[in-house]
Amino acid sequence: MATTNYNVEGMTCGHCEMSVQEEIGEIAGVTAVNADHKTGQVAVEGAGFTDEQVSAAVAEAGYKVV
Repeated sequence: MATTNYNVEGMTCGHCEMSVQEEIGEIAGVTAVNADHKTGQVAVEGAGFTDEQVSAAVAEAGYKVV
């Protein structure tokens, strides 16, 4: 399994982190998600998912992968 890091714009608090983690966590193949609003980084662990799926999940949560 690999970890892929994404820069996410717009997260400002712990609730933001939870929203992003919840949406990305629903993607098939994702085994762990760690979002940090202070750095704007989201680490996604797993295999078989695409950047497009992650971007769509982040958008569903109301944020944007940059």
